[in-house]
Amino acid sequence: MGPSAPSVRRRQPIGWRGLLLLGEAVVAVALASLSVRLLPFRRVVADRAPRPVRAAATIDLRRLRWAVDAAARRVPWRAVCFQRAVALRAMLRRRGIASVLHYGIAHEGPDRLKAHVWLSVAGQVVIGGEAAARFACVGSFPDGDV
Repeated sequence: MGPSAPSVRRRQPIGWRGLLLLGEAVVAVALASLSVRLLPFRRVVADRAPRPVRAAATIDLRRLRWAVDAAARRVPWRAVCFQRAVALRAMLRRRGIASVLHYGIAHEGPDRLKAHVWLSVAGQVVIGGEAAARFACVGSFPDGDV
């Protein structure tokens, strides 16, 4: 007998709301990718002030993060931490939730630096947090700032 087939992870259906959220995330990731590529850093992180602020507790932040991560994995271009954070920030802004974009760097050898971007809401990291501890934050950009 040959090697066993790889295990297949069973996925739960996401429903029509999940599909709409995923569609919104694909558009947000595409616009974020264009912004990161074409606009100066200052314009990307400043953007616009959010609508009147709602409590973050009224929004399922995990579901929004899921949508952005799922969209970023499926687009035909590379969407890394910067694009993901900018996309999620735009989606949160549409819902009236203020966020802070954090930019960090880490030494990766004597002559190399590595950068990372993560996003927080009310002091809690929402996306990009799994790697954030390795990076020294050199800039934080609240919504509507800069």
